[in-house]
Amino acid sequence: MANVLDLRRRIRSVKNTRQITKAMKMVSAAKLRRAQERALAARPYARMIASVLESLTRRIDLFDDATGNLRHPLFTTRPEKRILLIVISGDKGFAGAFNANILKTAYQFIAGNPDKEIDVEAVGRKGRDQMRRRYPAAVYTEQTDENGHVTRVRNRKAPVEVTGDHPGMLLKLEADRVFEMAQSIIARYMHEEIDAAYIIYNEFKSVIQQRLVVERMLPLIEVGKQQIAGAVEPSKEERERAAEAAVSAGIELEPADTTEADEEARKFGTAQVDYIYEQPSEELFAGLVPQYVSSMLYHAMTESVAAEHAARMTAMDSATNNASDMIDSLTLHMNRVRQAAITKEIIEIVSGAAAL
Repeated sequence: MANVLDLRRRIRSVKNTRQITKAMKMVSAAKLRRAQERALAARPYARMIASVLESLTRRIDLFDDATGNLRHPLFTTRPEKRILLIVISGDKGFAGAFNANILKTAYQFIAGNPDKEIDVEAVGRKGRDQMRRRYPAAVYTEQTDENGHVTRVRNRKAPVEVTGDHPGMLLKLEADRVFEMAQSIIARYMHEEIDAAYIIYNEFKSVIQQRLVVERMLPLIEVGKQQIAGAVEPSKEERERAAEAAVSAGIELEPADTTEADEEARKFGTAQVDYIYEQPSEELFAGLVPQYVSSMLYHAMTESVAAEHAARMTAMDSATNNASDMIDSLTLHMNRVRQAAITKEIIEIVSGAAAL
């Protein structure tokens, strides 16, 4: 049995741990507020682009008479033999099951497509490390043609390969880097290196309204609507625990009401009038589609960052509460041990006095 000195040392250690987890909870709460504001600020831009594209599709001849689909290459559907899977995880740990759930969903998606070639793009250090351990990296060789042009040739050795990673992108999310990544994905799709692109991320609406989704990014089917291929909703206990952590940290359970701004964004460019564009309508449409795809990717990353901070805040709140419970239990045990020692000493003194 531990003595009083050992129990005091353990209580002191748990108190130090509680201070750390409490500080991490407050830091995550502060970062969550900023991430939530950034995610809300990015939504009107994406909705306005979608509204303009919807307006353009009604005013210019972009549809193929034979198939009825848009003639733009990003709207062309093909049999999904080669898939690009973008896994958006976190860069840091101590976020509960946040990263584990994302990786579990990615593994289930890969296992559900055994007869297809899948390229994995990992955004976030946790997902990158796990994907590298499980799947080989893609190998490229350079070949020079007769004119001296150097081209990279893919040498596929496994059905599932990691084609790239983007470390540090979520720590300082910049629109330019996201646009470059989106342009690379668009180029791969237009060159028919891939037949479809999917994103796995945490969709964040509020602290208690979030879900893990698998969204198809390419090909585009209908502008302005998400193509959800799968979703995992949080349990009732998880929502209640997140609500308790948010209330204790001073975080609002429901996001700010943006209904009026959303309605204005939907109306932008959708009135039944003949708009006069400075550029040709076809050129404007071709220039806005990549921006729309980039906004989808940026939206997924901003939502994932906010969800990660919410998960870390909840995990650190649980750790702080568990530390408090452990301190109470150890303190009670220490008092019992000390009381037993005092009682034993009194009995020894009384017994010695009686013997005399």
